[in-house]
Amino acid sequence: MSAVAAARESRRETAEFGFWVFLASELMFFGGLFFAYTYGRISYPDGWAAASRATDVVIGTANTAVLLTSSFLVAVAVAAGSAGRRRWVAPMLAATAALGVVFLVLKGIEYRHDWTQGLFPGPSFRLDGATGGAVPAGAQLFYMLYYTMTGVHALHLTVGIAWMMIAAYGAHREPGVWCSPARLAVAGLYWHFVDIVWIFVYPLIYLGGRAS
Repeated sequence: MSAVAAARESRRETAEFGFWVFLASELMFFGGLFFAYTYGRISYPDGWAAASRATDVVIGTANTAVLLTSSFLVAVAVAAGSAGRRRWVAPMLAATAALGVVFLVLKGIEYRHDWTQGLFPGPSFRLDGATGGAVPAGAQLFYMLYYTMTGVHALHLTVGIAWMMIAAYGAHREPGVWCSPARLAVAGLYWHFVDIVWIFVYPLIYLGGRAS
């Protein structure tokens, strides 16, 4: 390995290590939300299951497919950059950002549906199908966590979309700079992190009540 290649590999490894440290801190934050979810499900099993069954599993499943596809595209972009096929990088990153936007649009539609159905914690909260019209204990707590978890995830995804758009533009205008393995590896790590968080959120939010 030449000195230049060794220096490039060292920069890539340093960038990845630093970003892994950042992702570890983010995982600790989401870990707290997952712990709160576990506590709620153990403490209020009936309310938790009823609230979970009221979520829109069709949109949730569609968004999962969207993010899994986006992860594949960003992986292709990273691999193309490493293989020197720079012309593929910008289109793949742009397509990744576009799928991220699709996810947010679908999530917005879901939030609007939740609001019109009264699935928002507060005095007007209601849960259609609840026995005798009474809201099961813990149902509102479930939706508090639902909005917190999905909202924080959407915020992280928004950051990722902006990152992918900037990287795609940079890869198109200055491929020698933006298509470096270190830059692409870090961008890919962040996007995969956001996707992995959703892979955990999806079954907890949408499938928990339907599986019980």
